[in-house]
Amino acid sequence: MDTQGSELETSAPLSAAQTVLQQLKQAVKAQVIGRDEVIDLTLIALMADGHVLLEDFPGSGKTTLAKALGEAIIDDGKGPSALAEQPPIVPFRRIQFTPDLLPSDVTGSSVFDADANTFHFRYGPLFAHVVLADEINRTSPKVQSAMLEAMGEKQVTVDNVTYKLDSLFFVIATQNPLDLVGTYPLPTPQLDRFLFKITMAHIDRDAELQVLDTWQQRRDQSQEAVKVSRSDILAARRTIDEQVHIAQAIKTALVDISRRLRDDERVLQGNSTRSLVLILPALQVLATLRGRAYVSAEDLETLLPHVLAHRVELAPGIADFNKVLRDCMREPMEQLARSTLKKASVTTA
Repeated sequence: MDTQGSELETSAPLSAAQTVLQQLKQAVKAQVIGRDEVIDLTLIALMADGHVLLEDFPGSGKTTLAKALGEAIIDDGKGPSALAEQPPIVPFRRIQFTPDLLPSDVTGSSVFDADANTFHFRYGPLFAHVVLADEINRTSPKVQSAMLEAMGEKQVTVDNVTYKLDSLFFVIATQNPLDLVGTYPLPTPQLDRFLFKITMAHIDRDAELQVLDTWQQRRDQSQEAVKVSRSDILAARRTIDEQVHIAQAIKTALVDISRRLRDDERVLQGNSTRSLVLILPALQVLATLRGRAYVSAEDLETLLPHVLAHRVELAPGIADFNKVLRDCMREPMEQLARSTLKKASVTTA
C-alpha cells in the first residue's frame, strides 16, 4: 500500500493531522519490520474509529505491533477517568483468550470491600487505549458478546452499571487460521464489528534478516519512540472527518458495488450497509496518508478488499473472493472514472 503522498492541498489543521499519522507510523515501524501494509491498515483503523482482526500465526509480530502503537500514545488525563472515579487509562493491555475465561475477566467485576462494607468496581483490562485480544476465537460466546458491547458502544455494563471506555479505545484481535481445535468461530455479526480483517503472511527474507540484525537495538530503544498525545489523535480524527472530501460519485460506486455483490450468484450473503458507513472514514484517513484532501478511486480499490472479504460469504465451491470482487467492481469503477473525467472537463471549461 503506497501511502507516500505529496503535500496536502488544503489547510494547516489537515497537514497537522497527517503529521500525527506519520509520527504514529514512525513509532510502530521502529519496532515492527517488514509489515508496512499491516501498519498502515492498523493506523487507518485507529484513526477511523474502527477495530482490526489479524489472522496470523504465532510469533508474527502482532503483540509487538499492538504494544508499539499503545506505547506511542500519551494519556493526557482528559478521558473518562478525569470525569469519574475511574483509574487512568493505560496505553496497552494484552488479553490471552482461553475457553475458561469469564466476561468479568475482561470487563471487570464488583468486589466486596469488608472495611467499607460495600462493593466497588475493579476495572478490567479493556480500560486501555490499545487492547490486544489474542486468539479471540478461543473464548466462549459469552466473552465474545461482552467484547461486542465494548467494541460497538465503547462501554461495559456490569451489575446493571455502565462504565465508559475511552474515546480512543481500539481493539486488535487475532485468530490462528491453522489450529482450529477447541475454538468458537466468530459469528458474522461479530465479524462485522471489525473494520478490517488482515491475513498476515511471513515477511520476506531481507526483512527477516533485518529483524535478527536489529533486535537488540529495537529492544533498547523501545522507550525512545516518538510519542503522540491522546488529544492530538482525537483532534486529527475530527479534522480528517471534517476536511477530507468524499464525492457523491464515490458513495454511488460503493453502493453499486455492494448491490452487485449481493446479486451475484457466487455470493450467498453480501456485505451490510454498516460496512459502507464504516469504510467512509477509513477512506478519508487513507487519502490523508497519501497527501490528499479528497478521496479517490484509488483509495476505494485499496481498501474494499480488506473491508469486504470477511463480510461476504461465498457460495460452495467458490474460493476466490478477489476475483468476485473485481468482477463486481468493474462497471461501477468505470462509471466512477467517467464521472470524474466529466467533472474535470467541466471544471476546466
